[in-house]
Amino acid sequence: MHCPACNHQDTKVIDSRLSGGGFNIRRRRECLKCKMRFSTLEAIEILDLVVIKRDGRRETYNRDKIVRGLRTSLEKRSYLEENFQKLVSEIEREITKVSKGEITSKVLGDIVMKKLKNFDQVAYIRYASVYRSFKDAQTFQTELNRLLKKKSL
Repeated sequence: MHCPACNHQDTKVIDSRLSGGGFNIRRRRECLKCKMRFSTLEAIEILDLVVIKRDGRRETYNRDKIVRGLRTSLEKRSYLEENFQKLVSEIEREITKVSKGEITSKVLGDIVMKKLKNFDQVAYIRYASVYRSFKDAQTFQTELNRLLKKKSL
């Protein structure tokens, strides 16, 4: 790991802690040359997963797309970054459980919506409105009613 201050390549780990629900490791490091201290985050990365799009195209899984979509749906909503990272980890854990090297964008979107519904219901509705391509206010109202009905049970 290169030092962000002096670009020296030798650093030592001072402390390691689990974060993100136990699926990330935060390491406190110190540069052996300039003594600057900094933190790094080690996370699980899903490799060799192909997403099959609705039109039949295939593309490599991209974590950043899920993060962007979630952040957009959570815009102007209050949440802790640690909880957000835990949400992303839960989504990716679920993806690895159900995929065998390939996953359809529909299954992927359903996983995201299921996890997002428990995280923030307003963000869930925002995400669902784009993902399910709500055509009008009636479709929006139907999804809201479904959400409220499950909440009252």
